[in-house]
Amino acid sequence: MRFHRTTTLLLVLLVSCIALFGCKKKDEAPPAEATVTPVETPAPAVTPATVPFKVTSIDLGKAIGPDKKVTEPTTTFGPKDTIYAVVSSEGSGPDVKLTAKWTFGDKGQPVGSEDKTVTPNGSASATEFHASKKSGWPVGHYKVEILADGTSAGTKEFEVKK
Repeated sequence: MRFHRTTTLLLVLLVSCIALFGCKKKDEAPPAEATVTPVETPAPAVTPATVPFKVTSIDLGKAIGPDKKVTEPTTTFGPKDTIYAVVSSEGSGPDVKLTAKWTFGDKGQPVGSEDKTVTPNGSASATEFHASKKSGWPVGHYKVEILADGTSAGTKEFEVKK
């Protein structure tokens, strides 16, 4: 009996080992390393900030060049001089109506007015206005006011001397 008991014990042990190792889960092959390719995202287009239209300066003189800029700035004129007012501006936006209002004396007696429409395109520009009087300007103090769409954008005082 002993032999039978030992054989049975060995047989059970053998079957247990086979079952244990035979049912063992097989090792899966490690996953292949994923290759990560960086995706380049294009930088967003830089849109320049829109600068609204504005008058940057008003220059007076007796003459202008081909670029519409005053060639000899002055605030003193003779009675027979043509007086040029050059309005420098920058920015963009819809059309702007510039008006030059010329006045004489402390009471602001109107002596002339001129309108020009400009189309601001983002770059600096110059708009020329001028005033002259065939009979000659009376001696005294004058002023030119520049309006942009009806709103004052600046003034410049000048004098006519003999």
